[in-house]
Parts: sequence; C-alpha cells; structure tokens
Amino acid sequence: MLNLMEEFLAYLGSEKGLARNTLISYCQDIKMLLSSFKERGTSSYDSVQEEDVMHFLSVLKAKGYATSSICRAIVAMKMFFRFLKKEKIIEKDITLHLDSPRMWQLIPEVLTVSEVEDLLRSPDTNTCMGARDQAILQVIYASGLRVSEVCSLDLQDVDDQIVRVRGKGGKERIVPIAKSAVDAIDHYLIHFQQHSSHEKAVPLFVSKKGKRIDRISIWKRIKFYAKRAGIKKEISPHTLRHSFATHLLENGADLRVIQEMLGHSNISTTDRYTHISQRHLVQAFQAFHPRP
Repeated sequence: MLNLMEEFLAYLGSEKGLARNTLISYCQDIKMLLSSFKERGTSSYDSVQEEDVMHFLSVLKAKGYATSSICRAIVAMKMFFRFLKKEKIIEKDITLHLDSPRMWQLIPEVLTVSEVEDLLRSPDTNTCMGARDQAILQVIYASGLRVSEVCSLDLQDVDDQIVRVRGKGGKERIVPIAKSAVDAIDHYLIHFQQHSSHEKAVPLFVSKKGKRIDRISIWKRIKFYAKRAGIKKEISPHTLRHSFATHLLENGADLRVIQEMLGHSNISTTDRYTHISQRHLVQAFQAFHPRP
C-alpha cells in the first residue's frame, strides 16, 4: 500500500506538477479514504462502489470539515482513481461520471426524527422569545420552508391547514401545515405578540424591537437550540428543510409532491433526496422482497 501511495504521489508531482503542500494534503485525503474503505470491509479497489465514496464524504461532513476541504478531498479521490485506472489496478473508474458539484449536493446534513424532536423541545415556550422560536422551528420542519420564506410570512398567510408562501422570484405556493405548527403559532400569538388591527401587512415573527425577524437571527437561534439539545451535527435552518423532505420521502411521499411543497422549479433539484434516502430503499427491500 505504501509503495502504491509513493507511486501516486510521484505521478501527481511529475505528471501534474502539483506543489508540495498540495501533494501532502492529497496524501492525507487518500489515507482517510482508504481507512474509510477498510472500515466498510471493502477488500479491493475493484470492489469499491459509489456508496462507499458517498459514505466517506458524509463522514467528512459529519466531522465538520469545511466545504473547501471536502471539495479538495473529492479532487484527490478522482485523481487517485484515475491513477489506479491508468496503472491497470482497476478496470472501471467509479468516479469518472461523478462531478464535484453533484456529489456535494447529495450529502446535505439531515437530522434524525429523534434529533428533530429534541430540537423542537429546546425552546422555553413560557417566554416570548422561546414561544416565537418554537413556532419558527415547527413551521420550517412542518412545511419545509426556506428561512427567507419564514421571515416574509405575514399573519394572514397562515390558517389552520395551509400556509401561503412567497418563494424565489416572487412565486407564491400553498403548502399544508401540521397541527403542531399551528398550535405553536397560536401559543405565540395569544400570549406574546401584540399588533395593530389597522396594519395591512403584520409580520408573523418579529424581533425584540418589534421588527420583522431576519435570516441571521433565525440562523443564530437554531445554532443555540441545537447546542442546547446536544446535537453534534453542524446545522442551519436549511437542515430542517432537508430533514423535512428526507423524512417525507422515507415515509412514502411521492417525489413530485415533495417538489411542489419545496417550491422547486426543476424535479432534478428534488431528486437529490432519493440519494439521501437509500436506507429507506434497503428497508423496503428487506421487508417486501420474497427472497431477501
């Protein structure tokens, strides 16, 4: 293995002309990749599958690696498999058709249902801020809204069953809303929010100063509650949106329905969730196939 690594580094240095520091970084990336393969019981380079590659990238993301570091690891991995193919160590380069942007899109952070429940329980609903924050968390997870869409919600946009959302490009869509989210909003409005009836557009969620809440404030509050809930993953408001879509798919929702709820103009954007939900497919196979 060491000789192979030395040959790979020589290949990069001589044929690709990479700088020494880049070579060292690539070497570290490949060592981690090989360690990941070993942990998954991969016995040879030829037996490596795309799932093994995606698992490796997911591990890097779960450990908090920066986007730039993960992208560098992707490049190193692609060059390594190209080298293996060139040296006739493998017959097929599984990374050949996996471009970096597509691979990156397939590994957004997703919370488990248990982690979502812990997060939703974190705010103190006996306080104004806590009641507001729980309502925000409930709305994002219940309806899969973007954080900008949550910020732009007005009081009249929500009723007992649906929420009217102003999405990208000013497009409006109607999205179902869960009873738990409606209850959280009602609690917040009844006990804490004050507004004048003559106002034309009453912001649903406001700051301490009574102004419409902004994206940065929601981002900071979710970070705060994730830490309070003991969630180790690096999460953001978009993590709840990802989790909403993934959990829907895992429970049998049609991809077109999810597309409509998320407000995606292209089904290919929604299609990334089919890759996140491989666990659901495996479970379905084991449960229903006559000879698993």
